[in-house]
Amino acid sequence: MSGSKKTAAVIGAGFGGLALAIRLQSAGIQTVVYEKRDKPGGRAYVYTDDGFTFDAGPTVITDPDCLEQLWALSGRRLSDDVTLLPVSPFYQLCWEDGYRFDYADDQVEIDRQIAAKSPEDVEGYRRFLAYSEDLYREGYEKLGTVPFLNFWSMAKVAPQLIRLESHRSVYSKVSQFIKDDQLRQAFSFHSLLVGGNPFRTSSIYGLIHALERKGGVWFAKGGTGALIAGMVKHFERLGGTIQLNAEIDCIEARDDKVSGVTLKDGTSRSFDQIASNADVVHTYKHMLRDTDRGRSNGRALEKKSYSMSLFVVYFGLKTEHPGLKHHMVLFGNRYKELISEIFATDGLAEDFSLYLHSPSVTDDSLAPPGSSAYYVLSPVPHLGTADIDWSVEGPKYRDRILQYLNDRYIPNLLKDLVTVRHFTPFDFRDELNAHHGSAFSVEPILTQSAWFRPHNRDDSFSNLYVVGAGTHPGAGIPGVVGSAKATAGLMIEDALK
Repeated sequence: MSGSKKTAAVIGAGFGGLALAIRLQSAGIQTVVYEKRDKPGGRAYVYTDDGFTFDAGPTVITDPDCLEQLWALSGRRLSDDVTLLPVSPFYQLCWEDGYRFDYADDQVEIDRQIAAKSPEDVEGYRRFLAYSEDLYREGYEKLGTVPFLNFWSMAKVAPQLIRLESHRSVYSKVSQFIKDDQLRQAFSFHSLLVGGNPFRTSSIYGLIHALERKGGVWFAKGGTGALIAGMVKHFERLGGTIQLNAEIDCIEARDDKVSGVTLKDGTSRSFDQIASNADVVHTYKHMLRDTDRGRSNGRALEKKSYSMSLFVVYFGLKTEHPGLKHHMVLFGNRYKELISEIFATDGLAEDFSLYLHSPSVTDDSLAPPGSSAYYVLSPVPHLGTADIDWSVEGPKYRDRILQYLNDRYIPNLLKDLVTVRHFTPFDFRDELNAHHGSAFSVEPILTQSAWFRPHNRDDSFSNLYVVGAGTHPGAGIPGVVGSAKATAGLMIEDALK
């Protein structure tokens, strides 16, 4: 493709958009990335307050090979621009009765902990791991970066999906192998990391367990934002262009092709190909509002079910807490009932389960000397499920979460607090244009997976593409980077025609 005059616009500088842009630029397609906000990253935005650095969104990096590929395309290495640090344990899982489980890639240690809790589940866990590895081979290695553009592409893989009982839920399959209730929670919560209800999400997502065991869990030195900065540096070194504070107002279209983009400031530019890393509903309903396809598909997409939202609190303390683990999952007293309320009830539960991120444990550069940086997130209903006024409830909910952490996990948190901010479903909606304020886009249930998700290439506009959590394979860093590989393959192939 060297010497090709083909041009592409990528709308949105999230992980998916940047990964796609790197692939296109590496293939000789002159690529411009347009980003609405003042920094790249999308959900992986970065805040800096009083000397503290806070990653806004994703903090769990798995399958570093999918990132390494982006540099290998041009004969470079990820380590040229980014340092990944291993995290161990992967997670510490904590319950209110005091039970804790350290989950890491250490079979002897996992067996020891399971045996101490529920001896009959040691063998069951081994069988679950083998099942998860089977899912990983079939669902991730074979299908994770393959675009599903027609029903027959789905039908071809149906026998394997049936064999793996993909119609069952993650929790249902875990329960086949493991009897202890807390251990069932320990090995089924992963689907929440990609926006899925463990009691509804296809068991295919049980592959996340094998993915972590195989590739490890990592953290970028300097924060996830440092990984985004490395991707931008690599993209620009390849000759690509990124424009910040550049909100796209509409995608121009003629007949069966898109022709260019118009920014909020009124400037326009023509492109041979356009890919959107923006929210899928926003892409069709707003950016393509002047087209029949945009209006009809926007309505269809609005009818899909969407993942829950998140309430996130970022805070810095003037003390250190080296006893904390980097990633901690803090289960409340209720599991199934709470998750059911998050996904289906109009209101905010009194209790919560939390993910606590303590990156200073691994990387002390994120806080001033002697201090520590954190974020804690609570899954909450999206705005289509619960009509909550977060401008009123947000500060109250933040204070409840901080008090809970102060009382149970971080003594003197309230006394040592230096800085705090929070991010609500309103912010997902307004800052990220997320439909219903959903944190992970289209919910990953079986009837919204693979061919049933929005396609990597539009069905009507032959040179319009989608990348990111709203298309195949789905949310999470490996998911959106995998979507970039699937979408880039189509775009490069089409550019050669």
